Amino acid sequence: MDKLLIQGGIPISGEVRISGAKNAALPLMCASLLSREPLALSNLPHLRDVTTMLRLLGQMGVQVSLDDRAGVELRAGDVVNPVAPYELVKTMRASVLVLGPLVARFGEARVSLPGGCAIGLRPVDQHLKGLQAMGAEIRVEHGDILARAGRLKGARIVMDLVTVTGTENLMMAACLAEGMTTLENAAREPEVVDLAHCLIAMGAHIFGAGTDVIVIQGVDSLHGASHRTMPDRIETGTFLVAAAATQGSIRLIGADARILDSVLEKLREAGADVSADDGGIHLAMARRPNSVNLRTAPYPGFPTDMQAQFMALNAIAKGTAVITETIFENRFMHAIELQRLGAEVETSGNTAVVRGVLGLQGARVMATDLRASASLVIAGLVADGETVIDRIYHLDRGYECIEEKLSSVGARIRRAN
Repeated sequence: MDKLLIQGGIPISGEVRISGAKNAALPLMCASLLSREPLALSNLPHLRDVTTMLRLLGQMGVQVSLDDRAGVELRAGDVVNPVAPYELVKTMRASVLVLGPLVARFGEARVSLPGGCAIGLRPVDQHLKGLQAMGAEIRVEHGDILARAGRLKGARIVMDLVTVTGTENLMMAACLAEGMTTLENAAREPEVVDLAHCLIAMGAHIFGAGTDVIVIQGVDSLHGASHRTMPDRIETGTFLVAAAATQGSIRLIGADARILDSVLEKLREAGADVSADDGGIHLAMARRPNSVNLRTAPYPGFPTDMQAQFMALNAIAKGTAVITETIFENRFMHAIELQRLGAEVETSGNTAVVRGVLGLQGARVMATDLRASASLVIAGLVADGETVIDRIYHLDRGYECIEEKLSSVGARIRRAN
């Protein structure tokens, strides 16, 4: 099993090109199931989750054509197996995103209940309630979701809680439903908007993406299209925090500051000099960071996927910070590993108190989930001595070539088997 070895204490400095967003790429690939014609997607990140999704679509009968420029063409003309088996779904929760498109276009689906990172309960009940409101018959047996329907019917769907994948699943299903569907309390994340742009390019009629009410007027069929995946805002934030923690300087090419307001605000509060233009984002940190309090919330609030990285930043900052996690109930597992590096972190329920120390010490730690892995990398970059991070397969699910990118800006980091 691979591990990362990091020699800390070096400020990172230079330029990094930001990859396409994993959390946008996965639903975009599922959108191919809605049309017989090809969907061409560019700027896809080279990640384990993307590879898993391509395997999942391929075993259904989708023709997959890759090019050498981070692009793929998906042709779902002859889907013969509308099934998402446990073997592929267990490692990637986003596999549930095939459910809505399969039921909408083919009238049936069998999707194993999803897995993914062990950061807490992420139920799919909102997906199922929405599809039932549109006329689907759904039952769960032997760990699988079984869904059947004639043509789905438009409906008013009020989601009990904000769910990104639930919004995406129901938005895709509604594209081929008869009549109008209204999604209330919809997720506002940029990845939802990116999916809507792709669906509109395929001929869908969608209004209000980016707000909490999305209206979809169903059509009889969608056609092929080309779409470029948006830049990854979480990768962007992770590299910005790494530069701030190491008191370095970085320019992120292709990053979009407009979808990262809450993170940039916290970095400025920590003392970083942050600027942005059409080409990307630049950050410079000339001194020890200030601690920053934060509370995670659905977009446009502070993203839960950046909470762990800021815990690592606060671990070596001046002062004491309070972090409140409101999205997932089990997302402080990285705190114990940061303590092994010398961080002073106390957790109670959904709150963590982080007292900044002057420095961390290298140690052997274990990654527990995707974003926890990123926090340990950041901590390793500032720690004195060598840090060894085990179980980095989590990192490969969400960060494209992270050790190569960090090495290019001066970090002493390498992968070992």
